[in-house]
Amino acid sequence: METTRHFVATVYVVSDGAVALHEHDKLGMWLPAGGHVDRDELPHEAALRETSEELGLGVDLVAPRESIESETVESIPQPQHFLLEDINVDADGAVGHQHIDFIFYGAADSREIDPGPGEQPADDWEWYTPAELDAHSDEIPADVVEIGLRAIETVAES
Repeated sequence: METTRHFVATVYVVSDGAVALHEHDKLGMWLPAGGHVDRDELPHEAALRETSEELGLGVDLVAPRESIESETVESIPQPQHFLLEDINVDADGAVGHQHIDFIFYGAADSREIDPGPGEQPADDWEWYTPAELDAHSDEIPADVVEIGLRAIETVAES
């Protein structure tokens, strides 16, 4: 089986010491906002677009940015993490599809979730504090818990 790979951008949106997660319709697991990077997008642009579409929230990305500039280059916001994720694994363990994921942290001024048309409803989203992430670690993937905790801490320090 040939493995296909797509670039995606994910945002761990933090507001008032909690991170927003939803049970993803197709994947059946608790995840933050995110989706595929369109052909004409940069990863941080996709992150902001996906957050706006899925949560109806504008966020400030908490992302390092190099100071390298010239007439031909521009530094762009860097993801906090860069992960390779197995999405489609068959019974024999062969991976059919993977996501190359640019993971960002985003600070939101509000917890008022208002998804765009065609997105999962606001009732599907929950805000998790660090204690709640730990308490639900049997339901939420370990990487989501770990990154959620890091996002909350990083946004609080920014």
